[in-house]
Amino acid sequence: MPDLPPAIPAATLVVFRDRANGPPELLMVERAKAMAFAGGALVFPGGRVDPHDHALAETLDGDPDETAHRIAAVRETIEEAGLAIGLTPSLAPAAITALRQSLHREEPFGAALARVGAGFALDDLTPFARWRPAHANMRIFDTRFYLARLPEDAPAPSVDRTENTRLFWATAAAVLAEADAGRATIIYPTRRNLERLALFGSFAEAVAHARAHPIRVITPVMEKRDGRPHLCIPDDLGYPVTAEPMGSAMRG
Repeated sequence: MPDLPPAIPAATLVVFRDRANGPPELLMVERAKAMAFAGGALVFPGGRVDPHDHALAETLDGDPDETAHRIAAVRETIEEAGLAIGLTPSLAPAAITALRQSLHREEPFGAALARVGAGFALDDLTPFARWRPAHANMRIFDTRFYLARLPEDAPAPSVDRTENTRLFWATAAAVLAEADAGRATIIYPTRRNLERLALFGSFAEAVAHARAHPIRVITPVMEKRDGRPHLCIPDDLGYPVTAEPMGSAMRG
């Protein structure tokens, strides 16, 4: 593969809510239409890894780069959805609100955590995938996807109404159906991940599947299939659909 253009490091969290009957629901957020990247699309909570995430990672055990990405996934989920996942001890709703307000004021995450008496439980996040598209003249993100279970005592999530305009719980299959009916927009990586997530009947199944497949950087490539150009990904990483005609693929 030729040299790839520079990419922005990012992290996103796929939050599961298991149900007694039926497949688990996932937390989805809708991006504001004015956003430069994926405006109006349905995505999982997440965003770029910032310098404070890296500085905080250096104070913790483990690989600093991987730790910074997990910290970013935790931070962005607090900012965008008001859910404190990957922290210990469990925080009361008022403490989560205070933490979220501190982050919206762009205070360092470490100082905000100390103020509410919380630390990290980053093992609550399971690596699922890493996507790094390579499109010319577009903003490129190198995004690590993590899986996490909604804590039993978590408050109801709430949208931040800045970068995102709404959030909701839905099964992976339901989100795909909305997109296929033209009632929702999802970019290519989100579609492929939702198709994979739709395979699982529980959070435990998703974690087992994730641990059974290697994490490799996925960069979609154009290939001819039956004489037509398709946007394709590797077929050995657990994805049930690995190619889509270029004409229908919303790239991101």
